[in-house]
Amino acid sequence: MLSVTPIPALSDNYIWLLRQDTSQEVCVVDPGEALPVIEFLERESLSLGTILITHHHPDHTDGLGELIKRYAPRVIGPDNPSISGVDERVGDGDEIRVMGRLFEVFETPGHTLDHISYFTPGIPPLLFCGDTLFCAGCGRLFEGTPAQMHTALQRLATLPEETFVFAAHEYTQANLRFASDADPDNDDVKHALSECEKARALDRPTLPSTIGRELKINPYLRVDTESVRAAASQQGSVDDDLATFATLREWKNRY
Repeated sequence: MLSVTPIPALSDNYIWLLRQDTSQEVCVVDPGEALPVIEFLERESLSLGTILITHHHPDHTDGLGELIKRYAPRVIGPDNPSISGVDERVGDGDEIRVMGRLFEVFETPGHTLDHISYFTPGIPPLLFCGDTLFCAGCGRLFEGTPAQMHTALQRLATLPEETFVFAAHEYTQANLRFASDADPDNDDVKHALSECEKARALDRPTLPSTIGRELKINPYLRVDTESVRAAASQQGSVDDDLATFATLREWKNRY
């Protein structure tokens, strides 16, 4: 059975660790720093076999050099030569096998132009989406366009509702506070915020989420609803779904 464990890193990152209960070899996703990974592996007597990278930002890649030097893992990432250490560059439609599971690669630009996400349709289905889809939110548009991010999110929204969503940051509380204003008639958002605040008070992760949950609480996936459009109309254009998304994302930037 495949298990997924969060390794907290930096101020609010999660490095996700994938492990089969029949093996001591593991995979990690987006190691923004090496030390927390090394400490976890040493404590649990594990070895690092694979690293998955979603995009080039340092808080997702800065641990690569040290981990490669220490463990010599297989490193899979986007086709971006600026990411040093990637030995298997993948893009949209590629398939890879990791920890005995077949993963599909999706190009999900918006946050960055090289951003990819990894999806495995097993039981349960798992999505590692970096900084594209967050619980109740989405990534800031540093390089891509609103159209690119909206398209990426719509693609992820079509995945099975039971898919677990492993985002790379603990942004849930701030995202839900924004969602409370962006989707003010949504009781699911109010309930999620209450549960999130309880979890964070105990220093517990609020992730993973699921696609089904995100369809209920994430305003960026609900741009076609009356509640979100009414709130967004006070901030900018809501002429169509894309315009509503762009208005929401710019509003969040100022929030």
